[in-house]
Amino acid sequence: MSDNNDEYYGDGAMEPLAAAPEVTYNWVDVTSDFFKYIKDLQLGELLHDGLLFGLFEAMSAIEMMDPKMDAGMMCNRGTPKPLNFHQAVAADKLKIDNIEPNELIGIIDATMACIVSWLEGHSLAQTVFTNLYLHQPHSINNKILKAFCIAVYKLLDCIRDCINQAQVFEEEDFQPMGYGYYLGSNPQSGHTYDASLEVTEAKCISLLREQEEELNKKTKNTEAEANILWTALAARIRFTRMFYQALLLITKRDSKSGADCVALLNGCSEMMKVIIKTSGKGTQPVENSDSPNPMGFEPMINQRLLPPTFPRYTRIKPRIEALQYFDELVSRLRHAWKITSCTNFHTAVDFFMEFSRQRACILSRSALQLLYLSPSPATTAATAQTVPSGVPRPHHIFIEILRDSIKNFVNPPVLINKPMMPGTPQAREVVETFLTRCVRPFAVLLQVCGHNRARQRDKLVLLLDEFATLQEEAESVDAITSGSMGTGDCPCFSTWVLYHVLRVMIAYLLSGLELELYSVHEYHYIFWYLYEFLYGWLVSALGRAEGLANETTKRIEGKRAGVRKQKKRTRPYAREGLMCQVMQNMCGGYYKALVAFKLQGKIRQPQSEFDNEAVRYKHRFAPLSGLSPPQVHYHEFCEMTQPLQ
Repeated sequence: MSDNNDEYYGDGAMEPLAAAPEVTYNWVDVTSDFFKYIKDLQLGELLHDGLLFGLFEAMSAIEMMDPKMDAGMMCNRGTPKPLNFHQAVAADKLKIDNIEPNELIGIIDATMACIVSWLEGHSLAQTVFTNLYLHQPHSINNKILKAFCIAVYKLLDCIRDCINQAQVFEEEDFQPMGYGYYLGSNPQSGHTYDASLEVTEAKCISLLREQEEELNKKTKNTEAEANILWTALAARIRFTRMFYQALLLITKRDSKSGADCVALLNGCSEMMKVIIKTSGKGTQPVENSDSPNPMGFEPMINQRLLPPTFPRYTRIKPRIEALQYFDELVSRLRHAWKITSCTNFHTAVDFFMEFSRQRACILSRSALQLLYLSPSPATTAATAQTVPSGVPRPHHIFIEILRDSIKNFVNPPVLINKPMMPGTPQAREVVETFLTRCVRPFAVLLQVCGHNRARQRDKLVLLLDEFATLQEEAESVDAITSGSMGTGDCPCFSTWVLYHVLRVMIAYLLSGLELELYSVHEYHYIFWYLYEFLYGWLVSALGRAEGLANETTKRIEGKRAGVRKQKKRTRPYAREGLMCQVMQNMCGGYYKALVAFKLQGKIRQPQSEFDNEAVRYKHRFAPLSGLSPPQVHYHEFCEMTQPLQ
């Protein structure tokens, strides 16, 4: 071969390599044409050529190798190359043995802060797995840290399993992607955590117990200052064990686990008091550093695992805030367990709605869903003999819950299993079909309460569409059962559905106030609708349910042989009806005050050329159309409110 840039051909001839042709560009200045043609566009209009590259593609396009566009390029900003576990150990920047107690406390507290950051919607790769110790937990010689890191893996798997089962998270709530880190559910080759090193739940708990006992021994044989550190470390290991065990009981609940779970959560609260009090005893993060701890954490280690998208800066939660988050989380989980004592569906719905108003975190919201909607093994076994073929057990259990709900609310004659209230087979079959149809809308109602407050509003609109169909079916069921039972017009099922429809309507309108979606000049017709219409109907529905239930009871008492003294009629919904009347009067007061402010010019109104109250009114109440009670249209609203104004 020659030393020049010649190319050798097989026939022995030596010819010079052909020179690259000169590239010419025909640039055209379109500036003047651009400003000329945009004069034909109105304000807000866009123009594109209709080919494959449109506005959506332009907004989501990524320029590779650009640090502002490519997340992988964040590693190339002049910072030293991040070291992995083995490199950091070889460089003496990562201890795997002879770790001081204050260093252990710092690592554990920083890991807990990373877990909280993950639960608040950041990715595992940018939070928990910036901890290099979690990349090779079985290579750690320090037994305390090794047990804790293994427990973190199991805890992450349990949390993700709980949230995935409940399915009440959105992309802003939680990121379930594991980025190749094996958490124990689906072992695959090539994952960071070797599947052969898998530890069972019992083994993990046993490892933590052993370290608890060792730490308790050290607290008795050391000086006062060292004793504080060992006590603080023991509290952290004990909290990790009890919190993990409590989550296992929540995700795999049985009938005997209630007292155990509450006891574990109470123990977690006690340990968290010690942890918060000793949060300053561990090593603290370096000021103006992204690392949550001086040793063991490398914020950029997983940057290239992220998809090529806009880089999202992840700020790890400050330690004291993260520890307080855990303390509140434990309290919420303890409160969520109370749902297991709710035997009435109406009480359960109230519990879900009240829990949602507290703006609970994604883990506690998911735990609540599992505790109520997932049947316990004991319950499933007890109903195994009565489940019809082809019907899933959870589905069948929920049908029984709804059946009891209807009986407690309106006590329809067709559901009375007594000789003096016979019903035709056709009527009972229609009721069973209706109950089966009710499962999905009412299960979705509870699930909607588990989503974050902003997402609930969108999902309530979809739920109202399902309830519209259900109302029509309820009316048909009432007609068939009333005819077969010979009870005359008895709208039991439609009253029950109406009650829940009204509550969903009210929740939808109130959510707009909570999320500040309405302008101030719109408040008056929102409060008017609640005052004059929805709360009034809700009070009426409760009164009608009360009357229907008492009528059925009276009919049964009248048919008994040897008539006993008739029982005094009860008013089970008197308190709820009173609360509805209070809310109705409050909304009425707000409405009248807003009208007065409007007439006196105290509320800013939109400019006339941009204002159309009829359009705004229709937009706000559009999801309520097609339901019973029928929507009040804008012209009706004007006719009814004009005398007051």
